Amino acid sequence: MTIRARLLALLLFAAILACTPAHACWEAAARRYGVDVRLLYAIAKTESSINPRAINRNRNGSYDVGLMQINSSWFPLLKRHGIEEKHLYDPCVSLQVGSWILAQNLQRLRDPWLAVGAYNSPTPAKARAYALKVYRNLPPAPD
Repeated sequence: MTIRARLLALLLFAAILACTPAHACWEAAARRYGVDVRLLYAIAKTESSINPRAINRNRNGSYDVGLMQINSSWFPLLKRHGIEEKHLYDPCVSLQVGSWILAQNLQRLRDPWLAVGAYNSPTPAKARAYALKVYRNLPPAPD
């Protein structure tokens, strides 16, 4: 990628973050859980196309909500911590929860791309396919 193309991509990424849920929310979630803000963006882009109101139903009867598409299987655990489904439509809450899930995966799997894949599926083939989608949505790193 040329320097000009990298700069344009970086400016586009910055503009998208500035126009999406408060930039401070992205940075706070990334910092709190030690994950790359670009990776959070790529997951949100893959999961919901940066739509904090997104809802998707899964074949197994579960469903995903919000910017980071938090699966309903997490709801009982989140409720014990005071987070209800309705809170997950707040992009800042969704980013915090999604970052926490990703950080848990990173701690358990010790490999960033395995952790990204596990964010979506425990099935290895599905996890690999998902990680590739996220990778393709990853904004370029600043030089």
